[in-house]
Amino acid sequence: MCISQRASNSFTVEVVTPCLNPTVWTPEAFEYPDITPCPYALHDVKPVPYRPFRWGEYYVTMGIRTMPWNEWIELDESFSFHQRIRNFRVRKCGETVLRVLPPREEDPIAVAGGAEAAKELLYELVEYLHRRYPLVFRISRLSASSSVPSIGGIPLAWDGQMPIKTIEVVETGAKYDLGVLESMSGVEMGEEALRIVNGLTQDDIAIMIEGSDGMYYFQAGLICVPGFWRMRDKIGLPLAEIHCEVPQFKEKLQLGMNRFFKRLPLDKPVIRNNYSIQIVKLFKVPEATHKPRLDVEEEILSDIDPEELSWSESLNGPEDDFAHGRSYGTGYVPQVDPSTLRLRSERQSLRRLPRTGAIVFGIRTYQFKVAELAQERGVAGRLASAVRSWPDDVAFYKGRRRYRDVLLAYLDECADKDGTGPTESMLPYPY
Repeated sequence: MCISQRASNSFTVEVVTPCLNPTVWTPEAFEYPDITPCPYALHDVKPVPYRPFRWGEYYVTMGIRTMPWNEWIELDESFSFHQRIRNFRVRKCGETVLRVLPPREEDPIAVAGGAEAAKELLYELVEYLHRRYPLVFRISRLSASSSVPSIGGIPLAWDGQMPIKTIEVVETGAKYDLGVLESMSGVEMGEEALRIVNGLTQDDIAIMIEGSDGMYYFQAGLICVPGFWRMRDKIGLPLAEIHCEVPQFKEKLQLGMNRFFKRLPLDKPVIRNNYSIQIVKLFKVPEATHKPRLDVEEEILSDIDPEELSWSESLNGPEDDFAHGRSYGTGYVPQVDPSTLRLRSERQSLRRLPRTGAIVFGIRTYQFKVAELAQERGVAGRLASAVRSWPDDVAFYKGRRRYRDVLLAYLDECADKDGTGPTESMLPYPY
């Protein structure tokens, strides 16, 4: 990358443009804008009600929009629920959900490893989180006499302060010492950094690093709740191969996405939303039992994650048997009725890290019961229109044949009762 300075309204940043040696990145000291504190404890913060679908024709686009810095990481009342799932997945699934790749040096295409970027991400995250959610996180900083952690000579802190030493999550009681990273190196350090990240957020993380061919490669990941894909199938791949199964990606998205990644500046993070329909197993209230509660090591995923947030087994079959690509399971046929249908929406953030130049995907997954959101004014008709508008390749990719008849009949019934037409229910995207 080549770098030039440009002034913004409140701070000076370095603007990123392509250059002849795309693996060279000059670490930069980035001045962040002020972060507005959230005045609430998490139990008072409701999930953002994303409804990222529109009336009318379906268009295949990147769908990105500017991300306010206050919205980099979204936390809410479901934090502890998500943490239980995420911690279970990291503990049981190991490198299939948390992995950092070493540098790729002997191949024709050279790519830096993901460890330094994972470490930088952690330090960026703790600086942001304690500012944004002061009632949720408590920190301590290194003393002035301490050795200062840095990358490329740039201290791992904001606003000229000493770097954060420890961070405590009030919601869970977990406390993390970032100093442990200083006794580690390489993959071990990067993976420990992501383990700490996992305890601080509800987002999955994908770290993309530019290779000597100018393409961006998936070099480190914390992917606990993907639902419909597996990190083991994608880690180490360039963007084009990661998205090769996405309908119309090559024709309409690949060139623009590659160009976007090359040019993403430090001061212009973006967000986008997607959505799909998910079927979950019919919930049955368990019979009264006097059996003792399972301890942490004996817990099973179906007890921890009955909504299949982490893996959509009802649509895809067992995770370990999943073929690379969409398989939609074999054998088991899920029960489809309004009570088992969910709107699943990913809220994806993209930003560039200033010291390593890596691009970080944050992927926050939301689930909403269709039976509840269909009661909102104008939503049932809008969702029905969106699902009907999917081209055949998109409909296949989203598994529409599995739930189309039940979903559309229910949405049409709710829309008739609502009586709200397209013009009246044009709410601002993506709500």
